[in-house]
Amino acid sequence: MTGKGGNGFKRRSGRQKFAFFCEEWLRLERGRVKDSTYVKYNAILTKHIIPKLGGCAPSGISTPLVERFKRGLLDEGLSAKTVRDILAVLQSVLRHMTKQCPGPFTAAEVSYPRELQKEARVLSIEEQRRFATYLRADMDECKFGILLALSTGLRIGELCALRWRDVSLQDRTIRVVATMQRLQDLDGSGGGKTKVVIGSPKTDSSARTIPLMDSAVDLCAQFDPHCPAAFLLTGTERYMEPRQVQKRLAKYTAACGIEGVHFHSIRHTFATRCVEVGFEIKTLSEILGHANTSITLNRYVHSSMDLKRTNMEKLAAMEL
Repeated sequence: MTGKGGNGFKRRSGRQKFAFFCEEWLRLERGRVKDSTYVKYNAILTKHIIPKLGGCAPSGISTPLVERFKRGLLDEGLSAKTVRDILAVLQSVLRHMTKQCPGPFTAAEVSYPRELQKEARVLSIEEQRRFATYLRADMDECKFGILLALSTGLRIGELCALRWRDVSLQDRTIRVVATMQRLQDLDGSGGGKTKVVIGSPKTDSSARTIPLMDSAVDLCAQFDPHCPAAFLLTGTERYMEPRQVQKRLAKYTAACGIEGVHFHSIRHTFATRCVEVGFEIKTLSEILGHANTSITLNRYVHSSMDLKRTNMEKLAAMEL
């Protein structure tokens, strides 16, 4: 692919189109990132960047062109977050290309669209009680798992990958050591377009130990199959993947008359309840598996109107 040493490569790179640098960057990233990240990068390049910019010469990737590319993505109806992800990959490829092109070369500037933070769906206290009552009635392993997530803030992939060997009734804890997700099957090893992958947690901070409340310990003792390799959601060594859990959750919430709930709503609800009872934010951040407290505060803490009124009443009580 390249001659010996870097100079031969650089001499040839000036004649390459932008798609060449996209593909070269992706190959270099293959050994640096997790499978899920690589699949994401590949999809962004093949669906968005290469079809629109791949035929350009390196010198043709200008700041105005990148700006038009960004506007086109937004006009297609893509969310600001999705466009930001696409532009982040584009910027990384541009940096790679700048290093490879001969002579003075300045990469185009990339400006990111502002991402408006949407208020996440959080169950009210009444909805949470109603939902928990439904889950406890005629409870099976899946309902048990969702109820456990409601009291621990587990991500859906973490819950699906959780095995009984990661639950300690003696220590009253669960260890998050893996996550499950369905990814595009780029090498065809799964026999289909996608495959289920169980791998390490989302980030280093996501690998954590969560203490359990008494009610959660009692539930775990009730459902413990005494098989360390068994998955929590099935009680056997056969797993239940995230999209199956999402379907079950939709069925359960519909039966309760609760609308607009996705699994991430369970996590947001847990975080909100923790704040309402006075959790210290650093502790909550570690339980949720966040890299820092700003993520917890900005994305997962949702103050209810009742809590706002309570705090206002505390302030009123101090007035002279």
